Amino acid sequence: MENMKSMYFCLFLLLYVVILVENTALIGLITLQKGLHDPMYLLVCNLAANGLYGGTTLLPAMLTQILSRPHEVSVSGCLLQVFAVHTYAIVEFTILAAMSYDRYMAICRPLRYHATMTPSKVYKIITFTWLLPFLSFLALFTLTLRLRFCKPVVERLYCMNYSLVKLSCVHRPFMNILGMLSVFLYTGPQVVTIVYSYVHILKICIFSSRESRAKALQTCTPHLLTLINYSVGCYFEIAQSRSESSRLTFESRSFMSLYFLIFPPILNPAIYGMSIKRIREPLLRMFSGRRKVMPTL
Repeated sequence: MENMKSMYFCLFLLLYVVILVENTALIGLITLQKGLHDPMYLLVCNLAANGLYGGTTLLPAMLTQILSRPHEVSVSGCLLQVFAVHTYAIVEFTILAAMSYDRYMAICRPLRYHATMTPSKVYKIITFTWLLPFLSFLALFTLTLRLRFCKPVVERLYCMNYSLVKLSCVHRPFMNILGMLSVFLYTGPQVVTIVYSYVHILKICIFSSRESRAKALQTCTPHLLTLINYSVGCYFEIAQSRSESSRLTFESRSFMSLYFLIFPPILNPAIYGMSIKRIREPLLRMFSGRRKVMPTL
């Protein structure tokens, strides 16, 4: 990146500003508007908060590295980024699983929705979506903390757990197996929840009227787009980090590794902001500077 570091710096700085503005605006809107304190919107708010967490995990450190010479990072700094990146990834998928359960209850159990998704239960779900990923990854992270490193060069734009394993002095096949097993453990319950929810939603759509089917599709579309976008990013990251990537160009490897940390935090607020009328209209008023005119006597 040396030859075009000024361009890369401006690009990543712009992306970070967009992430900050979009997600902060969405969080502020949902927090301040009491009419948006429904379960779905509270989960969207947490998705935006995690987008801020993920973007801040990557971009400030990358901006610093682009400008610094030599391009070095301390072991403690690298380990901190490893923990932040992985917990962001697991929290994102866990929130998406919780949102799929919310859509399942709203579409398949509409009469029981408000009795089940009470404010106290929603807050417990939100706490769970953050607490479980942090505690579960901590178990694997303690093994990483014990590694001794025999190589000094991280051949990527940021620190990941597997990139540190490749630099360590341990027997790599064992850590490879453990790492892949952890991927299934961290994503398995979420995948089951998402598949279960959408299988039942699909059944409801098949046997419902055209109007009900259109309404279900409308309420699920933002979540499905967000889920697909994030899943594509995770696939890129796992594919290029676990396989032999020497045939790929630097630009291709960089795009694949950065996708899941940059594009979901940018696209998620846009998807929900443009798709949901109750969010779109206040956001448009916020950015256009228009306010509702109150009638006067």
